[in-house]
Amino acid sequence: MKLTYKTSKTGLLATFMGLLILASCKDDYPVAPDTSSNMTVLNSIKLMNAGANGATVLQGVVDENTKTVTFPRIEPGTDFSNLKFEADLSPGAKLNQETYPVTFEEGQTEKVIVLKVLNSPRYREYLVKLRLKVPVFGADFENKTTYDFTSNPLGNPIYDAFTGALTRGSGFDGQQVLIVRREAPHLLNVSELKTGVINKIPLNITGVTLGTFTLNMGAQINGHTYIANLSGNTAGSPLKIYHWTNPSLAPQVITDINVGTITGAGVRYGDNFSASLDNLGNGYFFFGDNAGTKILRFDVANYTTVTNPTAFAIPVAAAGSWTSYNRIGNTSEYLFTGHDAPVALVSEGGTAAFTMSRTAIPVRGSDARVVYFNGERYLIVTTAARTGAEATNFIVYDITKGENVKDALTNLNAQALVKPVFEYSLMGPVNTSPASQTGFYVKKDAMGNDVSLMLYAAASDAGFVFFEFQKKVALD
Repeated sequence: MKLTYKTSKTGLLATFMGLLILASCKDDYPVAPDTSSNMTVLNSIKLMNAGANGATVLQGVVDENTKTVTFPRIEPGTDFSNLKFEADLSPGAKLNQETYPVTFEEGQTEKVIVLKVLNSPRYREYLVKLRLKVPVFGADFENKTTYDFTSNPLGNPIYDAFTGALTRGSGFDGQQVLIVRREAPHLLNVSELKTGVINKIPLNITGVTLGTFTLNMGAQINGHTYIANLSGNTAGSPLKIYHWTNPSLAPQVITDINVGTITGAGVRYGDNFSASLDNLGNGYFFFGDNAGTKILRFDVANYTTVTNPTAFAIPVAAAGSWTSYNRIGNTSEYLFTGHDAPVALVSEGGTAAFTMSRTAIPVRGSDARVVYFNGERYLIVTTAARTGAEATNFIVYDITKGENVKDALTNLNAQALVKPVFEYSLMGPVNTSPASQTGFYVKKDAMGNDVSLMLYAAASDAGFVFFEFQKKVALD
């Protein structure tokens, strides 16, 4: 069959005109303007009008890689309402403001402002750090050494004892790390760990018997090693605490008690253990029961004399099974918290003087402690990863502001956005048994002055890490 195509002359003309229009318009599309010359580089910068008389000029240091600017410390008498910068910029660029008013809050010695370099349509931002020329205090959290034995890939491989939820307890006193591996507890020397040497010093466990687990939680205090079992409330599963000063010798049993005979006590103690002792070994041992309803407290004298078991209601309801009860210095105040409870300032008898909001800092923050160093005060916690959305982090907050700890916690709680001064991830997994620890040690010189601050964190199946921070020193 022969196919015949019929096309009208009018149709051919219309098609031709359409193609002609398209061809004539193809060069009319908008193109991006050439801005290759509109650079926004901050070559150099000076701070003008500094000093009490406004005559001081300070030269800034620009770090183009981090987009930051630092200046020498500024005299407090400077008029900070009228700071002016003199900058050498890319051709055609300018700063977004003529002057930059800055307000330092009471007690604040550093401030960061954002400086923007404009060269339309481009811009670039720099973070400018301004520091007051005043005496410096506290730890330099940018000057640290990290000794990492956690799951964090930045450090050493995770310490091999932290597997299978078999190491839930640990301790740290600046000289040694206590590892409460249920079947093989041991000590590690901090001095050796600093050089990368792992030398396990096994604890003699002759005579260690009874309990759901014979060894579960521990504490390391001034060279004294303590381990508690996991107990029920029966004679067949008593609460026992063991004590060593020489790891090669059999431990001293300093507590062996049927919890069922203690008036008002809960059941199953030993999931947590807080040893709050002073330098003479006097103070208290605290245990929270597994149900998160009762605290069991023991008086302690001279490290080993344990008496007067006393039970009372937990300071914060529904705190969870892994709680902590840590003394603040040598005062009569304590920090209580748990993996499902906010931080609370309490007495030795459980009376709460102040309880933080559950949202001010992570409610998973555990083993909260107050640390004093070089004129500043810090709050440290290790968070518990209960879900996939949560992390195992060690966090440090500056709580120096305030006449006392209650004021300091109140101030921290009132902040719209609480920013830690230091944070580090242990990269722990989701943990249904999230026993977590913190610790600290302050190194001093021969005159008793603070030299460096050692901080410690550990968590079940996450490993342990400790840091050494040097004290702040004014370099300008």
